[in-house]
Amino acid sequence: MENVLAILLAGGAGERLYPLTQHTAKPAVPFGGIYRIIDFTLSNCINSDIRRILVLTQYKALELIRHIRDGWTILSPELGEYIEVIPPMKRVHEDWYLGTADAVFQNLQSVIAENPDHVLVLSADHIYKMNYHEMIAWHRQHNAEITLATIQVPPEEASRFGIVEIDSNHRIIGFEEKPQHDHPVRSRFNPAMVSASMGVYLFNTKVMLRALMEDAEDPSSTHDFGRDVLPRCIEKSRVIAYDFIDLNDKSVKYWRDVGTLEAYYDANMDLVSVLPEFNLYDTRWPIRTHLLQQPPAKFVFAQEGRRMGVAIDSIVSGGCIISGGRVVRSVLSPGVRVNSYCEVDSSILMHEVHIGRYSRIRRAIIGPGVRIPESSVIGYDLQEDRKKGYTVTDSGIVVICQQDGIYTRQEPYTLRQSG
Repeated sequence: MENVLAILLAGGAGERLYPLTQHTAKPAVPFGGIYRIIDFTLSNCINSDIRRILVLTQYKALELIRHIRDGWTILSPELGEYIEVIPPMKRVHEDWYLGTADAVFQNLQSVIAENPDHVLVLSADHIYKMNYHEMIAWHRQHNAEITLATIQVPPEEASRFGIVEIDSNHRIIGFEEKPQHDHPVRSRFNPAMVSASMGVYLFNTKVMLRALMEDAEDPSSTHDFGRDVLPRCIEKSRVIAYDFIDLNDKSVKYWRDVGTLEAYYDANMDLVSVLPEFNLYDTRWPIRTHLLQQPPAKFVFAQEGRRMGVAIDSIVSGGCIISGGRVVRSVLSPGVRVNSYCEVDSSILMHEVHIGRYSRIRRAIIGPGVRIPESSVIGYDLQEDRKKGYTVTDSGIVVICQQDGIYTRQEPYTLRQSG
């Protein structure tokens, strides 16, 4: 096991994912049926043989803490392995975490106590597969003090990312946050592309400690790694770029920041393609999670006409019952019930969602525990959906959660049994 300490930044409020983050932190939002967003970064750590992990929480962390408690007790403390959740404790000053760098700065004592050679700083809200061990080897090979993981993106998408300038020795000599001009600097690894920061940082521990202390003393800093700490380090330290090697085994490198409702929806839809862009079924790089005890999925009724329990091009988790309804190109989390004569198309149904008879759902995200009444029509008339108080994105995705006047499992409701 490498002498590396991983720090997962899991405290963001996830405002752009609202209302999915109304009651929980962004890393705890369900994804891909049975998973939570944080499971992908945690799986990368375990598969990379990094077994000392600190998870820094802040915003509405109870569900996230319980998920890690129930699903990630797979390491051995006797061997020095752990996943430890650390809430903000105001050790250094009286503020909550002021930014990503401040979150780590406020927990420097936890880092020093572990005495790692390197610290790997990770975001807990990205979907990708990466062997961090290979990045660590690259870091050592190039005598780096800091290594940034970068991914190649088309120049026309540069305005969405932090773009780095890399010299012939792979050293980063410039950093531009979300450039708005038409000529971003091209990638050292591929002149047709630009190299964007992935939010994956590997530090020599002493270098990180010094950089964070300097940042904490700067009154003009926003205390963010990408915006403040790393641009300053480029001038003072040997900062190397590591070109992302994707273990997803597809023609296009896969890394998604699911920080918006559109990005979250698209990433889930990636999973249900005939040839999925993201491969959940690779046993060489398993994605772990907390598995609920659920019976197998059940499909009921097969009669002529519309009353047929069927799911096509979809992910259907354990405990789901498709009772005389039709599901197409959708993701169903555990415990979902789709009743007779329903049509669910290109949608995400989270845990324990019930769809009442004769309902039609299209391009929607339905939050945990929501009961959709009989004969509901969602996603076909966006103006009407807005009038009902539902969130409707610019691209026409309808999002319904517990605050939208729909019955939920936490509220009394009357729903006629249907089959």
